[in-house]
Amino acid sequence: MNDTMESAPGDEGSQASSIASEDAPVIALVDDDRNILTTVSIALQAEGFVTRLYSDGETALKALIENPPALGVFDIKMPKMDGLELLKRMREHVPLPVIFLTSKDDEDDEEAGLELGADDYIAKPFSQRLLIARIRAILRRADPSRELSGDDTGSSEAVHQKLERGRLQMDAARHHVTWDGRPVSLTVTEFLILEALAARPGVIKSRNQLMDAAYPDDIFVDDRTVDSHIKRMRRKFRSADPQFSAIDTLYGAGYSFNDG
Repeated sequence: MNDTMESAPGDEGSQASSIASEDAPVIALVDDDRNILTTVSIALQAEGFVTRLYSDGETALKALIENPPALGVFDIKMPKMDGLELLKRMREHVPLPVIFLTSKDDEDDEEAGLELGADDYIAKPFSQRLLIARIRAILRRADPSRELSGDDTGSSEAVHQKLERGRLQMDAARHHVTWDGRPVSLTVTEFLILEALAARPGVIKSRNQLMDAAYPDDIFVDDRTVDSHIKRMRRKFRSADPQFSAIDTLYGAGYSFNDG
């Protein structure tokens, strides 16, 4: 296959009937798996996005720096240059939002990617619906004024909802979080889990309930994934406030949020 390709709705044999507008967001897909590139590209085209496809990080790096897309979806395990190195070198030039695609057992890579500034990660195999929802949420966070057709993340009322619980403030339109007025940078998945907890302070949410809040109901996510998100959230909040203790663990039951 070609190392790089740009596609709009209807290209590459897609049956999408939508036509990309002039300001349609461009999504860069970087993966050495041709099947993933093709199927994800077609799904994104059907939602009105334009896609650029790259089969390795080395080829993608120069092109993305010279002509940055709205968002990148990078596989971590790739030949020539892996996704972690690609993100690290890109961030020296452009502040591109990035979602990582990882394998189930790549917890260390997920951690490294988030520390480098990735916006979120999704484990393979993944739902295209989940990926598209994450892309829309991250683009909306980067530019809240942007209206994305086909957005299925909720009503306009929900999109603009602000939630305040004690020292916690959450702005769903921007996926923006502050604690005592200090910003805390969460991934989209972390935001959704925290929102589910903070919506009902003191109420214990099981891991299954938190998975339902953060993932479509047709996605299998094991308990360790939710625990990892909680652990990372606590660490981020404790960077803003070393005394942070608003997320409680109820062993054998789940988690709750206290706003005291």
